[in-house]
Amino acid sequence: MDFKSELAGRYIRIVAVISLLLGLSDAARLLGVTGSPDPLATLGATGFTYLAIFALARLFAAVGLWIRASWGAVLLVGATGVELFLYLIGNRDVQLSAIGFVVRLVLLTAIVVVFVLSWRANRAREQ
Repeated sequence: MDFKSELAGRYIRIVAVISLLLGLSDAARLLGVTGSPDPLATLGATGFTYLAIFALARLFAAVGLWIRASWGAVLLVGATGVELFLYLIGNRDVQLSAIGFVVRLVLLTAIVVVFVLSWRANRAREQ
């Protein structure tokens, strides 16, 4: 599969839009637009910092994916992977709802599929 094709471009841009929406949702939580009116008191200083880092990483990753830069996919995998890892080991500072967990898991799976298909396409070109 050639990632310069129209189908691959659409797939990557759909992943970018999902990343953008998730980053904006996290930013809204940080600003107190959704959920608690005082997110710093609700999340604590460490939780607030984690959420800010993950929100910014996802927003930058969305831009990188939209322009099809490889750093966008790497940033998305890194941020989402670390967030899910912290949540799964029971870190109290990372708070996710069931829907938020599933969306992040789908996002991580989608970008891993991009990595696998890219690796396979490069391997096929070499042979």
